[in-house]
Amino acid sequence: MSQSLEDFQQWFEQRNPNAPEFQQAVMEVARCIWPELEAHPRYHSFRVLERLTEPDRTISFRVCWEDDNGEVRVNRGYRVQLSNALGPYKGGLRFHPSVNESVLKFLAFEQTFKNALTGLPMGSGKGGADFDPHGKSDREIMRFCQAYMLELHRHLGADVDIPAGDINVGPKEIGYLKGAFQRIKNNTGSVLTGKPPSSGGSELRLEATGYGLVLFVVNMLERIDDHLQDKKVVISGAGNVALHAADKVRTLGGKVVALSDSHGTLTCEAGFTADDLDAIHELKSGRHSLESFMNNDQAKWHKNEQPWSVPCDIALPCATQNELDESSANKLLDNGCWLVAEGANMPCTDKAQRLFQDKGILYAPGKASNAGGVAISGLEITQNRMGMSYQRDHLEQRLEEIMRRIHQQCVEFGQEHEHIDYVKGANIAGFKRVAETLVSFGIT
Repeated sequence: MSQSLEDFQQWFEQRNPNAPEFQQAVMEVARCIWPELEAHPRYHSFRVLERLTEPDRTISFRVCWEDDNGEVRVNRGYRVQLSNALGPYKGGLRFHPSVNESVLKFLAFEQTFKNALTGLPMGSGKGGADFDPHGKSDREIMRFCQAYMLELHRHLGADVDIPAGDINVGPKEIGYLKGAFQRIKNNTGSVLTGKPPSSGGSELRLEATGYGLVLFVVNMLERIDDHLQDKKVVISGAGNVALHAADKVRTLGGKVVALSDSHGTLTCEAGFTADDLDAIHELKSGRHSLESFMNNDQAKWHKNEQPWSVPCDIALPCATQNELDESSANKLLDNGCWLVAEGANMPCTDKAQRLFQDKGILYAPGKASNAGGVAISGLEITQNRMGMSYQRDHLEQRLEEIMRRIHQQCVEFGQEHEHIDYVKGANIAGFKRVAETLVSFGIT
């Protein structure tokens, strides 16, 4: 048994070599919750942290499919089922060349605490494949999804594992996956969320993560008697999370002054208008770069640049893990940023996160601030099991309630005099819920 944080780190890193993302995610949590382990010896005796860093199972499989030229392609698929202590394994599927075991274990580990914070009965998992859908036809994507499900189906079930979408897996891909599952299993059970509304999906799922992120920021601001009106906001990324966060910021009176994609950053000092954002949604739905944006002659394109040098009040990193390093964090602070909330999973490096905490700015980790997506996924599971459909107004109200409750947990467990350590609060609140459940199960 690990007797100190240093002992645990040595044990964990030896057990998980060549897994930098997983090591980063685990040690960030371990540093926060170690006093809880020392204060509750039963957590140590039941080896709760060790159990949470060892997935229930990690599944790796070959995915063979045929492209439009009749050539056979081979990819590697995964599903990491980390913990079902709180409910069925729940977490997205990601199709991207960067997908590997370390990335998926880190994402599943983060999902454990994120799902716990929602208060809904969901365990944690993550999956995907090293498949790149960019440049592929819809028929090729369909065939890949069908081939992927040909293996994955044996590990899914409404009370076992219910995946959702993630990077490059949206309603279209989920539809292909669900169709394949039903054909293989002759079963229409709810084993996927993020479905098109026509097949039982939630009306709010596409917007939920971005909307929830901004609602969490609103709670952070309200706690200090402030508001979003006229605040300058920079957002990285131009996918569902980033663009729907931008929509919500504008609706609530904030000014989105920068968006980015893998090719560079698009800025507009006066803030993007509703028409601008509609045009950007259209661009990205066609997989075009922001460089092609022509809607507003005040907008400027900055090739191969990130948005962190743009003066702002609030930064929302919404692209991918470790996109914002210490140098970028310093640029943000130098340009007046005083609130950072993560829309992606672990987009800030360890050094960037520590810098934000040391400087005392408001900083929310993704496991709290981007939990809106999985919260609506949880409600999608409920409506599927009940054979009904929640209306959009009801879902928006529930999303507001859940994000407010997550914020309250962060405040309760992260209070340090007048300052709130949101990282500490989120980690401890999520950990305690899972830890108490694991202890109640005994040794399993």
